[in-house]
Amino acid sequence: MRRLPPFERLGAFMHAHRRSVIGVWLGVLLLALPFAPQAPGALQAGGFDLPTLESARARALLEEELGAPPSALVLAISSDTMVPGSLEFESAAARAVAGVADAPHVVGIRSHLIAPSQVSVANRIVYDVVFLDLKPDDSPEALDGVAAALVAVDGLTVQIAGGPAFYADIQSVSESDLRRSELISLPLAAIVLLLVFGSAVAAGLPLAVGGAAVLIALAAIFGVAQVTRMSVFVLNLTTLLGLGLGVDYSLLMVSRFREELGRGSARRVDRVALAVQRTVATAGRAVFFSGVTVMLGLVGLVLFDFAILRSIGIAGAITVALAVIASLTLLPALLGVLGARVDRLAVRKVSYEEPSEQGRWARLARGVMRRPLAVAVPTLVLLVALGSPWLGVKFNAPDGSILPERVPSRQALDALTGAFGEGEFSPMTVAVRTNGDATTPENIALLFNWVRALEADPRVARVDSIVSIDERLTLAQYQLLYDSPTGAPPDRYVQQLLGVTTSGDLTAVTITPAQGPNRPATRALVAELRAATPDAVGAGEVSALTPPAGLTTLVGGGAAEIVDVVDTISSEFPRSALVVILATLIILAVLLRSIVLPIKAVFMNTLSILASFGALVWIFQDGNLSALLGFAPLGFVETTIPVILFCVLFGLSMDYEVFLLTRMREIYDRTGDNTAAVAGGLERSGRIVTSAALIVVVVAGSFVFAEIVLIKALGVGVAIAVALDATIVRALLVPATMRLLGDKNWWAPKWMERLLEGRIATEAEAERR
Repeated sequence: MRRLPPFERLGAFMHAHRRSVIGVWLGVLLLALPFAPQAPGALQAGGFDLPTLESARARALLEEELGAPPSALVLAISSDTMVPGSLEFESAAARAVAGVADAPHVVGIRSHLIAPSQVSVANRIVYDVVFLDLKPDDSPEALDGVAAALVAVDGLTVQIAGGPAFYADIQSVSESDLRRSELISLPLAAIVLLLVFGSAVAAGLPLAVGGAAVLIALAAIFGVAQVTRMSVFVLNLTTLLGLGLGVDYSLLMVSRFREELGRGSARRVDRVALAVQRTVATAGRAVFFSGVTVMLGLVGLVLFDFAILRSIGIAGAITVALAVIASLTLLPALLGVLGARVDRLAVRKVSYEEPSEQGRWARLARGVMRRPLAVAVPTLVLLVALGSPWLGVKFNAPDGSILPERVPSRQALDALTGAFGEGEFSPMTVAVRTNGDATTPENIALLFNWVRALEADPRVARVDSIVSIDERLTLAQYQLLYDSPTGAPPDRYVQQLLGVTTSGDLTAVTITPAQGPNRPATRALVAELRAATPDAVGAGEVSALTPPAGLTTLVGGGAAEIVDVVDTISSEFPRSALVVILATLIILAVLLRSIVLPIKAVFMNTLSILASFGALVWIFQDGNLSALLGFAPLGFVETTIPVILFCVLFGLSMDYEVFLLTRMREIYDRTGDNTAAVAGGLERSGRIVTSAALIVVVVAGSFVFAEIVLIKALGVGVAIAVALDATIVRALLVPATMRLLGDKNWWAPKWMERLLEGRIATEAEAERR
């Protein structure tokens, strides 16, 4: 008795044990049901912290040696009727915040009463800084306690702003964005599936498979979040990949199942069993390799050190794996139970006829192949033109501007920046090492001259340090102040200042920039502060802001953290992209038994992704269509979005490439005719690829209604890339290039042919059995 190839054996097993398989899936779903709804609460915002970054090392040094608090939030205190400084205002403010000092995780408060820079009489607003004992990513845990400690006072408004509030609102708004996208995308996806399949039963299968994958994935993510940090942004990606790929794979499998039912032989007793077996052997094999390519794309995210990217990669891989497993087990079992009843509740007549070689897609392919250059060149020019705005991209990290204006933390931030300026709430803290005690006359002279240079720079609004107590004091007076015979300055304020800013040879210098941390001028300021040589500055001369010899610095906080995040992601991306591309080339070479087709597929994918990147710049950086899409232009592209898009889109685009090229490979193996293979392959998969892409566009397009700009950008990027890939690239560019290359498409070295011979069962081989 002959032994069936692996995927045929899998199909036969799924049909033979179909009811048991469905029972197992129902059991797993019941186990996952209590945990899936808890996943959002287990996720966290942030994820950009990395101990190796200079900004993180600066913060750690100040925490360890100076006892600096790791994080802080801001209390914005304002009134329409009372003026800051008046007895009425200050009495009301004191009552409102009196209990905050005793709230959990609060280790200190810098009141506006001792910091004139925290008062804006003209705008009738002040702010207090509340220091916390929590790391930045964990700081939202303090919000409930602080909020509970606040007391409502008539005529006074107190709002919580700063990093902790920003992270907390990111999480809550992301959850509401997810619910909104599901309410929009699921009904639309159901309508599209009904139109594509023509029957309610068939249309329900993809939703069942995708829904099962998403539900179990959320439960799995909840479990993973108990042992490692998982970003709140995995919620949206899980829905996109789970529903999108679940539907994609189901489309391919159900369409092939119908085709095999129509081709069933009267000599075989169980026509349904044979159809399931052949479906898994052909379409199931394509689904498996497609899933592998998508997961390879997501592996590129796992390779990053930042928790936000790594967690998205982990969650995405879990979701894709579940979508593949459900498509190869649950779906064949359901098809085995339904059989021809898969077309029950039809809304239109369903045909079981094998696709005609003269169908619409075949005619389109032959038309393109008659004039391949005339089609390929303009198509290439169009895709490159769509991607050209990418040449002007400006990268940056997210800030409060990505939140909708209705959110309290965004409202508080807008009020504060309007009154005090953008830079006030993103100061840079420099950890300065001196040779010997920081308060010696020699070191005071170095610090004094450097700080004066900083204060003279128009990009700097204010400098706080042990040599910035009073602008009227001279260098000699500072040296005398700190060179006390008793070993301690006589002034109590100066003693307190030294206690929190200086210890031995370490002192902290806080620089408040004139502009926000995302502004080019502020980022240039960071570069000059960190420059150690003339070449590092880039102007041929050492900047006046470069710390002089004798001072060693680590720059952290504000713009320094943004620069570190952007630069680190930019430097790590080529490595991750290379791993993804090489791994994908190997998988496709094994699947397609060709060296040329994988290289061409990677090139095609890059074109559609490039066009999506260009759209990101044109829309979200430059602000085109901002009124229509409902957001304020960022002026930059958030640095993680292109990375996430590349890894996700590379896999999704390969998804469609696998669907298309596997059918072409089957026909080429049977006929040896490249033109017939291209036309027949496009005829058999063109409708499936287009329909699958439409579902992904619907799901991703629902993110347009998200309130967080980053999620909106992710949805728009995916929708544009997938739409271009499934139409212009697959319908025009693929047939044109396949015709230009001819039989060279299928070339593989002899050693590769010998290695793979007999290991990959094609459709033609399955039919001969």
